[in-house]
Amino acid sequence: MKGKTNFKIFLLLTVIITFFVFFGFSKSFTLEDILSAPFPSHLIVASKMDRVAWVFNDQGRRNIWVADAPDYKARKITNYNEDNGQEISNLRFTPDGKIIVYVLGGSPNRKGEYPNPTSNPKGVERAVWAVRVDGGKPWRIGEGTNPQISPRGDFVIFSNRGNILIAPIDGSEKPKILFKARGSNRSYKWSPDGSKIAFVSYREDHSFIGIYDLKKETISWLLPDVERDNYPVWSPDGKYIAFIRFPGAKADGYSYWKSAGIPFSIWVVDVETGRCREIWKTSKGGGFAQYYPAHPLVWAGNEYLVFYSEHEGWMHLYSLSVKDGKIICLTPGEYEVEDMTLTPDGKIVIFNSNKDDIDRRHLWAVPVKGGEVEPLTSGKGIEWSPIVPPSGRNIVLFCSNAYQPASPAIIDIKGGKPRLIAPETIPKNFPMKDLVEPKQVIFKAPDGLKIHAQLFLPKNAKPGDQRPAVIFMHGGPIRQMLLGWHYRGYYHNAYAFNQYLTNKGYVVLSVNFRSGIGYGQAFRNAPNQGPRGASEYQDIVAAAKYLQKRPEVDPLKIGLWGGSYGGYLTALGLARDSDLFAAGVDFHGVHDWSLRGRRRDGGGWGLKGEELMRKAYDSSPVADIEFWTSPCLFIHGDDDRNVDFIQTTDLVQRLKELGKAHIETLIFPDEVHGFLLHRSWLKAYQAAADFFDRFLKGKK
Repeated sequence: MKGKTNFKIFLLLTVIITFFVFFGFSKSFTLEDILSAPFPSHLIVASKMDRVAWVFNDQGRRNIWVADAPDYKARKITNYNEDNGQEISNLRFTPDGKIIVYVLGGSPNRKGEYPNPTSNPKGVERAVWAVRVDGGKPWRIGEGTNPQISPRGDFVIFSNRGNILIAPIDGSEKPKILFKARGSNRSYKWSPDGSKIAFVSYREDHSFIGIYDLKKETISWLLPDVERDNYPVWSPDGKYIAFIRFPGAKADGYSYWKSAGIPFSIWVVDVETGRCREIWKTSKGGGFAQYYPAHPLVWAGNEYLVFYSEHEGWMHLYSLSVKDGKIICLTPGEYEVEDMTLTPDGKIVIFNSNKDDIDRRHLWAVPVKGGEVEPLTSGKGIEWSPIVPPSGRNIVLFCSNAYQPASPAIIDIKGGKPRLIAPETIPKNFPMKDLVEPKQVIFKAPDGLKIHAQLFLPKNAKPGDQRPAVIFMHGGPIRQMLLGWHYRGYYHNAYAFNQYLTNKGYVVLSVNFRSGIGYGQAFRNAPNQGPRGASEYQDIVAAAKYLQKRPEVDPLKIGLWGGSYGGYLTALGLARDSDLFAAGVDFHGVHDWSLRGRRRDGGGWGLKGEELMRKAYDSSPVADIEFWTSPCLFIHGDDDRNVDFIQTTDLVQRLKELGKAHIETLIFPDEVHGFLLHRSWLKAYQAAADFFDRFLKGKK
């Protein structure tokens, strides 16, 4: 009998374990676990060999990694071992692929101070460095940024405080100013033969494109006018320069208040003769939007230019014949293009897009001359940053999905499932199996606009649970959250925190409110948004109404969290609807649009004039703080270069004076907008989770 009883108990335990494994059992994990995977960025490829490099941010320790064909086994070539907030960016291979030049350190604030989030009393800098791919100690070339290596690989030019400097790549001589010229000189490009340098001279209300001749030591200007000329690119044979022309400034300084829909034209210049031709321009309205990639205009061989434009309502790629000005939309349809690269022969464009899968990103291919758009990846993954090594056999990229964090990978040039290059870098304690797959939900705002969101449900959630819920709102607002790990580091962390909250039992809804990308120009430029009426706030209210109808959710325990623009909407929700939103965590939010307009010469939104400033104030949380009663945690770094710290100090002081709401703060001295220290993210998210536990779960 005893044996039979033990056997029955064994069978019962087996059934119970099997049930939990397959039907919702999820182990709890820590913030340290979910934030343990390294985040990759800055993927580059050598020009003459199948070699790639990228930066891994491994819990604040940033290093350069390299992988070579055919096996693409990853190896680390730098050895920075501290979480010190010093970024690595602007990676460049020498032509022979043996050296990588890079920038160590972050951009200065408006006072010229470099980011120093550890408050290092010795100070920090931003400088150009170099390291050999086969190993060795990196060497410093000079203070500055944006290095560009000469075609022979012997010199590097870079910028510092508006000047262009030049130095030997081996660091044998100190950098010297290449030339002296008025304005702030940047956006420089070597000619293919290395004899000249094209650059942009920014001069406040206009800009010129110049060519510096290294042998003659002279500067010539290409078609100087009253416009803003930018993005010069050399043709492969070095005979021509193409560039984009925008309208020059008017007296108010804000003819195009949001850098969205700016009209532009494309020009080509014969370098030898100086003859200039306008070969295309936007005919109706504008097409240049503020969320462009770093290289919006590229040559595809000597015959075609490929460029981005939004003039047909969606961000698309266009091919333009230099010979006859014939233009072809390479990516027609209701979807948007982000990253783009060319095959080595210049005949095929490889790009990532939300075509046919609007809340993810996949890779596609299309001939430069136009034709069928062919899928290269598909399914529930997310793929971005494609590059093609010189052999043209493979595509190297970054990828993720709902469970797997962002990782470097490789696919065949004809497409397929990505194979991870460095899977061993994902720590063993990373809780991949304990994550949930967010579900796409679509609901309507009060004005009828369709709003997309991602719903995170705990694995064991069921009707009647009366669970607390949290709404997440991204920043930007030129962003789109996806159905998996995000391709930007800031939102990679946000996705991790949403998964962490879900693992703790919260229902989480991440909302792609109007004014974001991914759903076309009309959605992004929705009327009366932000300081002109806060029209996107109705999307957040609609999200709360959606959650209140969910059978798993306690309708009285809905919280808000978000950063930057998401912080603005968090504060706005608590100010306008504390009866609807029970608590909030506000990361570096904008709380007074009119204050931003006064301090930042229009604030990037053209906030000038009495009427518009009054509307900006009325669209801000400060206008409704009399009704604010819900508790809020404010988190901000005081060296924020995106949102002035006074946005938080001002609002907190106002709320304290009113005394109606419970207010807490978490301040990071010397931290910037997107925290540079891994430990800052851990501390901030832990504080946010504890805050929600106290005010949504009722735990002391």
